[in-house]
Amino acid sequence: MDAALMARVLALRFVWRARDRWSAERIDAHRERAVAAARRHAVERSPFYRRLHAGLEDAPLAALPPVTKGQLMEHWDDAVTRRGLRLADVEAHLADLVEHDGDPGRPWRASPPLRGPWWAAATAGTTGRRGVFVWDRTEWAAVLASYARATDWAGVPVRPGQPIRVAVVSSRRPTHQSAAVGASLPTALIPTIRLDATAPLPETVSALNGFAPTLLVGYASVLRPLAREQLAGRLHISPRAIMSASEVLSPQTSQDAEAAWGVPPADVYAATETAGIGSTCSAGRRHLYEDLVIAEPVDADYRRVPPGTPGDRLLVTVPFARTLPLIRYEMSDRIAVDGRGCPCGRAFALLAAVEGRIEDVLALAVGETTVAIHPNVFHDALDGVPLNGWQVVQRGDGIDVLLEGLSPQTATDAVRARVESALAAAGAAGVGVRLVPVAALERTALGKVPLVRGLPRA
Repeated sequence: MDAALMARVLALRFVWRARDRWSAERIDAHRERAVAAARRHAVERSPFYRRLHAGLEDAPLAALPPVTKGQLMEHWDDAVTRRGLRLADVEAHLADLVEHDGDPGRPWRASPPLRGPWWAAATAGTTGRRGVFVWDRTEWAAVLASYARATDWAGVPVRPGQPIRVAVVSSRRPTHQSAAVGASLPTALIPTIRLDATAPLPETVSALNGFAPTLLVGYASVLRPLAREQLAGRLHISPRAIMSASEVLSPQTSQDAEAAWGVPPADVYAATETAGIGSTCSAGRRHLYEDLVIAEPVDADYRRVPPGTPGDRLLVTVPFARTLPLIRYEMSDRIAVDGRGCPCGRAFALLAAVEGRIEDVLALAVGETTVAIHPNVFHDALDGVPLNGWQVVQRGDGIDVLLEGLSPQTATDAVRARVESALAAAGAAGVGVRLVPVAALERTALGKVPLVRGLPRA
């Protein structure tokens, strides 16, 4: 990390720590000012937003039209606020990183008249069209500081003279934001090892044993098998904190991790588009980063849902995103936002639920009707089964249940019965269920495990 970038990150963390003591009223006032400034900037400098928000300059945020990923990518060159910045150039930079296995933390230095360093990352495109996002130095410092807030709240603050050793088991694909964030960390203050979630488990165990991390960060689908390796005595690390990111953290995975390492994992909710959205506090409850991201859970008609109710989709506004503004940007996440009030003393709103992606809801044919099956149906049936991980894949004639690391003592007929019973209770009796023991679950290009995969969309 260059000195100027690190100075910005440290300054932001100092300012943001004071916000932990803000009242709800002060948080709301800050949000209003920040959103108003971001909207003015977007209308003044982005032709796309100028057209989209024409006549709505004084309208409340909830009255503005949502922006889909498809819209943003189609109009990317007009959406950015820096003239001369082109999607084709950023795509070429990302392609070069992949082709040459480049350093994802290395900023892209644009030619004049842009000048200065730029950081870029892309989504995997598993839920539709791939998204490409770009940040200047000021914005990238905010991205890094948002993840640093998660470590602070998890009780592992990073301070000069107190280095922590971080092991990140996620994606090493250089176009992924987690890879870029990990590569941007200062090695003197935060010695970091980045491991690929798709690597063989024994290889990951060996690397972690050799590194001895203070902080272990990984996908939820990685933490559970690692916890089982720790309990079996093959992995022997003693991290002070565990952080789960990028995938839904199930209660069973959380219990397994706490049994293995003596501490419950902190749940970090983040996205490539937004960086950190929320995380677990010292009281074990998840808070939204309301000062950094405005999150609006909405129904299928884009109406705000009541507190505590999961929305059908999520609209996010990111005030610090100035190069590529995100104002009511649509994500497929299903979350529920509750009220405020927590023993930790923070007034940030509580994140009651993160139910994954809308694509995870299966549409199963039962007779002449179609029944929607929420992924929680499978969590209830499978999370208690002793194994490394599971995955449900819909086929034309039913579903396959992939089981990794199933104990030889576990009867497969009993597992199938649990799934069939859960489906029947959800209104999908008679759907074909096939159990498939596998050496490894199917992962995306970024190393994630989509727990419930429906049929490809038309």
